[in-house]
This record gives sequence, C-alpha cells and structure tokens, in this order.
Amino acid sequence: MLSAVGIASNLVRDGTFFVLTVDEMDAQAASAHLRQYELESRPAPPPPPPPRLHPYAWIGSLGYGLVLLAVAFANSAGAWRLDAFDVGELHGARVRSGQWWRIWTALTLHVDGPHLGANLAAGVWFGYLAGRLLGAGRAWALVVIGAGAANWTEAQFGPPEHRAVGASTAVFTALGLLAAYSWAYSWLQARRTGIRAGVSWAYRWGPLVAGVVLLGWTGSEGEETDLVGHALGFVVGAILGAGICAPLAARSLERIPQWAAGLFALSVVTAAWARALVS
Repeated sequence: MLSAVGIASNLVRDGTFFVLTVDEMDAQAASAHLRQYELESRPAPPPPPPPRLHPYAWIGSLGYGLVLLAVAFANSAGAWRLDAFDVGELHGARVRSGQWWRIWTALTLHVDGPHLGANLAAGVWFGYLAGRLLGAGRAWALVVIGAGAANWTEAQFGPPEHRAVGASTAVFTALGLLAAYSWAYSWLQARRTGIRAGVSWAYRWGPLVAGVVLLGWTGSEGEETDLVGHALGFVVGAILGAGICAPLAARSLERIPQWAAGLFALSVVTAAWARALVS
C-alpha cells in the first residue's frame, strides 16, 4: 500500500515481531496512510435487524374489505335509510356543528364501483403490510384512529362546504403508518446497536422516501381527488407510525391484545354508523 503512494518501506523481523520501517522523513505520511487504510478496510457493519413480522395480517384486510362491501351493499340494496350518504358523508360545517360520526362513516362510502374497487385493492394491500409489522388488530386500530383524525382536521380547518367520501384517507393513513414505522424502527435499532454510522442514507430513509413517492403517484390522480385528505391521512399515519416506536409507546401498544385492538376498530365504525342512522 505504501509503495502505491510512493513511500519506500521495508519489512524486517525483530525477534518474534515484524517491523515496518520507512525513511524518517516519510514516517508521518506513512502513519497517516496506514491509519486511513485501516479505516477503509474495516468491514461494513450489518444492517439493523428487521422487525418481527406478525402472522394473520390477512384477517385485518379481510375485515376492511367486508366492511366496505357491506356498506356498499346496504346502500345499493336499500337495506337502510336512503339518505345514508347525506347523513354519512364528510361535511365540514356539519362536523363542526357536532356531527362527529361523519369522520368515520365517510370512510366507508363510495360513489361508484371503480371508486370502491380502487380503495379496496389499495387498502387491503397497505393494510396487510402494516398488519405484518404491527399485527392486524393494532394496525387497523391505528388506521381508524388516524383516518378519523385526518378527516376531523380537514373538516375543522377546511372550507365549511367541503364534502368528501371514500376510504382513501384510511388507505394513505395505512401507507404513512407503514412507511414511518419502518423508518423509525430501523433508525432506533441502528442507534441501539451502534451501527448507525455504517448504514447508508438510502437504507435509513428509504421507507419514508418510498412512502412519499407512493403518495404522490397514487394519491393525486383524478379530477375529484381529495388531495388534502390524502396528504393529511399520510401525515397523521406517519406521526403515529414514528410515535409508536418510542419505547414507552411501544410497550403500551404491546399490552393491547390484537383481538381487542381489532374489535375497537370495528366498534368505532359501527358506533359511528349507529349514530348516523338515528340522527
């Protein structure tokens, strides 16, 4: 190595040791090159360990699909009030006046088959991936909470006449949850194990970058797209995803059984519709 940088050297044996000798004038430069070579020759540390994956994530996605299909069937078949859209859509002024249920009932309403089909496909997939990381029950409980919070925020601070329906806000909440949790988990694991310095920028920030790219790619199509709702869903999901990686939040979440969290998510939507239909 020293020869490659133009420093003459000799390797001699001094008893039981080998000694590298250089000219006295080259000693300082040789030491600097050797230190640099040692740093560059160290093997890269392994990436942080991946998160534990949960089984049965498909149960949450199945429940999501069944809820959307059940509401669509009830609307199309006249199984309940014909004004279900009027009492269930997100409406800024009415949410502000106290009709809280709309922030969740609106998530289950769709204007036509393609609208329903797109949200079914995307929600099942992103929800499944989130369920693999967090467990089906906990993932969907967080999605329901986050999507409701995003709809409430849009209703409170958007135009009073704003109206919206569709599960897309929940879809992008799941995407934000998935992206931020993956990023925060990797960052914390790297910090705990002391191998953060050897992990590439792309590895550390890849999940968040991918989430933002998917948000822009899939969340901005169509003339009637609720861009603010999609962005709010993603942001709220990202806040939740990063937040639950904090040690105290992670321990608290772990204490909640998956079945209880899933039942909570279903109960919120059911209670919202029960209140809407008697309004």
